[in-house]
Order: sequence, then C-alpha cells, then structure tokens
Amino acid sequence: MLGIVRVGLYGLLAAATCPTAWGQSQPMVVTLLGTGTPTPRIAHLGPSTLVEAGGKKLVFDVGRGTTIRLEQAGIQLGDVTAVFITHFHSDHTNGIPDLWLTGWLPGLAGARRTPFRIWGPLGIKKLMDGLESAYEGDIAIRTVDQALRREGIAVAAIEFAGESVVFDEGGVAVTAFLVDHGDHIKPAYGYKVEYGKRSVVISGDTRYSENLIKYAKGADLVLHEVATAPAGRREQPEIQRVMAHHTSAAEAGQVFARIGPRLAVFTHLAWSQYPAGEKAAIENVLRDARRTYAGPLEMGEDLMRIVLGETIDVKRFDHQKRSY
Repeated sequence: MLGIVRVGLYGLLAAATCPTAWGQSQPMVVTLLGTGTPTPRIAHLGPSTLVEAGGKKLVFDVGRGTTIRLEQAGIQLGDVTAVFITHFHSDHTNGIPDLWLTGWLPGLAGARRTPFRIWGPLGIKKLMDGLESAYEGDIAIRTVDQALRREGIAVAAIEFAGESVVFDEGGVAVTAFLVDHGDHIKPAYGYKVEYGKRSVVISGDTRYSENLIKYAKGADLVLHEVATAPAGRREQPEIQRVMAHHTSAAEAGQVFARIGPRLAVFTHLAWSQYPAGEKAAIENVLRDARRTYAGPLEMGEDLMRIVLGETIDVKRFDHQKRSY
C-alpha cells in the first residue's frame, strides 16, 4: 500500500510515496495549536500541539493562547485528557493556568469533572502547587458561588526523571526522551506518541540531537523546532546565543534525512531581524533545509491540522474565514 502525502502552500513536495502497512482504522489527528516563541505575535501563539488518538486528546506544552486555539479547533477545554510539558521555559508553560482554570468552568469550556492531569520533568509538581496557591482565592469563590465541583479543579501532576513510557492508556502510548536545549536548560524532553502503527514525534526545544534521531526513527510525522537569522547578522552575540540553543534549518534537514519520516514539519520558528519580515525567514528556512533533506516537508502554521491515516492530509486554517 502506498502512503501519499498531500502538502499545501509552503510544501515543496506535491506527493511522496512509501510502502506502509496499516492495521489501524482510526487516524491520528495532530493540530499545531501554537507555532510561536516568547515574542508576542498574533499569528503565532505560544508553542502547543494537540494529538488526538484513540479517543484521547493530548496537549504537548501550553504556551500563550492555547485555550483560544483549542476553541478554534472545536475542542472543549474540559475534554483534554492529559497535558505534557517539555521543559520549564515560560513560553511553554504560561498557558497552563488558563487551561486548568477555564476548563473547570461550566458551559462551552467543558466543565471538567475529573482532576487536571499533567506530566512533566521533576519540578512539575512544584509548579502546579504554586498555581494552586496563587489561585486559591478564585477556586474558593467559584466553589461556593457557582457550586463547582472540587474534583474538577484538583491537580494530578505526574513527574518523571529520565526516559520512559510516561503514558499508556487505551492503546495510546507516550514516550519521553531527552533532548539538548543547552548546558543550563536541563532537563528538556521530546515526546513520541504511538497509536497502532502510527506515530508522531515532537522535538520540544533542542539543538541537533542524536537522541531525538534514535527515538524518531521511522516515525510517520516529525514536528521539529527551528531557528534562523539573516547571514549578515549571525555574528551578533544575542543571535549567536539564540542559535546556540536551537537547531538551524540545515541541521534539521540532516535530522529529517536520518529519520526518514512520512512528513516533516517545522514549528516553533525562532527568527529575528529579517528586513523583509517573516516571509523571508520562512523562505530562508525552507531553502536551507533543502540543502540536506529532499523528503516531504512543511512549514507549520497555527491550527494546521495533519491527519495521519493511509494518507497524510495537511489542512491549513483560514484565519479570515475562521475555518479549514
């Protein structure tokens, strides 16, 4: 059977084929909720990815505006099954209070009736304990004033240290693996989600990582961060500092070439000081990646939806029409 990749506006390959055996009838659906960085940009909200598989709704990182993107994607906040954090940079965690608190409210939010489940490196319990303390006044008021059930605002924070399968429910397995985001940013993790014969790998923030390549070998979809800067400005100390913590497009191309995914997608695009703006940054990233990788490739956008089945279908969200 041939797996066909359909790509969109920035895809440089119209179709690619590879032999694949499929024994699972239900597809995995991956939605890029946010493809941004700490820089506030309305078109690129904070980093976050939704993976739907086997009836589970899994959110990886909760950056700025994640709840807004979930609503746009048609997902009730209270229906999120589990949250997974890659590392503790604020742009990956600053949406947690909104998802946790708003998902407890009745109405369109979904009125979560079970504990908020969140997985992360050592320190996730401390973070959630701090949020519970910070918002204890709001929780107390709503419990009395709106008669909201306490179990819906309870927190179940699960910490892990090292690499392992951290979630395995209903045929959906999530494996955490270490990546390299810099000497002082430890631990930092990526995740592999498997369901039936399908799999997606989320890099998190990382430099070129041999460990990521090991865990991502043969994955259907690889979502990978990338950083870029104009050639004439790459020697500036601040840009060098940023690039030293991330993966260049050419390096990411090497990663993709070694993994051989059915589709590779760039997300969390860190770009700076392109006089021509974002379009020039995207063109530069895709050009540099093509120097080392010839396979199926997309530039991610907020609310891009990727359906992993016998084919891979990529759908881009029309933000003006507010629909796919």
